[in-house]
This record gives sequence, structure tokens and C-alpha cells, in this order.
Amino acid sequence: MEYTEKQLQILDVAAELFADNGFDGTSVRDIAKAADVNIAMISYYFGSKEKLLEAIFTKHSAHIKLQLENIIADKNKEPFEKMELMVDAYLEKYFKQQCIHKIVARSQISNQPTPLTPLLKDMKKRNHELVKKLIQEGQKKGVFKKTVDIQLLMSTMMGTANLFVNSQSFYREMNNLEHLSEDEFQKLIKKKLTTHLKSIFKAILTNED
Repeated sequence: MEYTEKQLQILDVAAELFADNGFDGTSVRDIAKAADVNIAMISYYFGSKEKLLEAIFTKHSAHIKLQLENIIADKNKEPFEKMELMVDAYLEKYFKQQCIHKIVARSQISNQPTPLTPLLKDMKKRNHELVKKLIQEGQKKGVFKKTVDIQLLMSTMMGTANLFVNSQSFYREMNNLEHLSEDEFQKLIKKKLTTHLKSIFKAILTNED
């Protein structure tokens, strides 16, 4: 779906507030004030707070789906190249929209169903099938091992990324990186995390033992 500039502004502001304060801790009035729009405009565009949250997540998940489909369909890339591009795609989105992953994390640790629960489940299933296609291609070509637990593989990437990003201030302190600007630091940790995860994926996909 194509959004107007005003709609994108509302989505971005709402995502930040949901990430910082939680879904229940954020009101439509809060979003309207932060986005400098009236409440009626949010209701007109999205209908409700629940539908606004769904729009944020649907926009995010659709982008990842399209990237995965394009990577898999590229006949000029070998399986290992596609695997690395997949890691790049996930982490690029992760670092650009850290607030989305905070919202997802809040939803996953909640004991109660949230508006994201069915959407998150559908996204995981869809992405699982796409990653499965990528891995099966490598298996047919004899470059990936025959048995791969895709769910564990993806959990390794997302869990590692989530923990790393949420403890980045500690990483900065422990590695004496306080002198770096925020942009410099973000570029550094993104590069380090990407290299680290690609090495893990390569080891998991190629070692039989």
C-alpha cells in the first residue's frame, strides 16, 4: 500500500511511541500530539489504535517479504551469496527501524494476546517458507548440509541482533568506543554484527557435525 507523507509521519511517530511506552501505554491523543495532527485525522486514515499498529507492522513485514523474494529469484547469485544478502536485508531493516523490533519484542514477551500476535505468526510462517526455499536451493547444489533447523537458524539471527542492539551502550563502554559519534558507532556495530552472523550462518549451513 502506498502512503501519503502525512500517513508515513503518523506511522513513524506511532512506532516510536509504541516502542518506548508500549501499546497500552500510548493513546491516540499522544500520537496525534507528537505527530502534530488532530485525532480525527488518525481515525480517518487508520480507524483505530489497533489498526494503526497493524499498519505499522504490515508495512514493515511486506518490505522484508519483497526483499527475500527478490533475493531468492536472483539467478545470478549462488546460495552463499543469497544467504549473505538475506542477513544484510534483515539487519539493514533492523538498524533502520529498531523501534519496530522493540514493539515485536514487547508483543512476544507479553502473556496476553496483542493485535500483533496473529500478524507476527503469519509473518514468521511466510518468511520461514521463503528462507526454506533459499536453503533448499543450496542443498540441491550440495553446498548446504541436508539437515537445517530453519526456525533455530532465524532465531539465532534475530535473538542475537535483538540482544546486541539492546545492549549497545554496554558494548560501547566495554570496548572503549565512547569517542565515536552515534553515527560512527552505529556503522561500526552494524558491520561487526553482520560479519559475526554471516560467519555463524556459514558454520551452521556447512558443518555436518
